[in-house]
Amino acid sequence: MASPARSSAGPNPFRSCAAARAAGAAPLSRGDPGYNPNLDGDGDGLACEPYRRR
Repeated sequence: MASPARSSAGPNPFRSCAAARAAGAAPLSRGDPGYNPNLDGDGDGLACEPYRRR
């Protein structure tokens, strides 16, 4: 069995925004369980945030 992208037992970071959204956890703020700085593209402390197309 494959390991989950996030464990409910601790603050393991999500591997992708798709995984965070599927778990209903997105967007994630810095300090939240599952927050991954690699998913915070603009470095504002909010990962997997919704964006608007111009």
